[in-house]
Amino acid sequence: MNKGKTHIYTGNGKGKTTAALGLAMRAVGHGMSVIMIQFMKKNEMYGEYAVMSKIAQIEQFGTNEFVNLDNPTDIDISEAESGLKFAETIIMAGTYDVIILDEILVAVSFGLIPEDSVIELMKLCRGNAELILTGRGASDVIIDEADLVTEMCEIKHYYSKGIIAREGVEY
Repeated sequence: MNKGKTHIYTGNGKGKTTAALGLAMRAVGHGMSVIMIQFMKKNEMYGEYAVMSKIAQIEQFGTNEFVNLDNPTDIDISEAESGLKFAETIIMAGTYDVIILDEILVAVSFGLIPEDSVIELMKLCRGNAELILTGRGASDVIIDEADLVTEMCEIKHYYSKGIIAREGVEY
């Protein structure tokens, strides 16, 4: 199998994590091993946590609070760095066929982790495992390094009418 490609799911539209989860389900269905590493999340209330923990390993690095874009806390940065180091360890171990780095692109755009470190992970993983990066704000440099890029484009969303995130649909 020609494995070890990097996929990116980015853009302002809904469905980035969901696309990664769909790929994970397909991989598990074919006997592949999968791990999802979530950045900026530390809460088992997310619906994907309940499902992924049954079919694959899932690890979260973040807090229960949203990251303040204008003033991320030291703990936000520390958690993101820990997630990055964990991802590197997982990639180096070579025990997973699919590695999902959920919301890592947002962590980069918020300045929690350096873009260069993500590029290094992409290079390290190439040829060894499928690497899936999700989140808004993928930079041109990261996009250029990837093998597959899908941009979710929001055309219409009920958030603009004041409808908040709904359990089972958005989280």
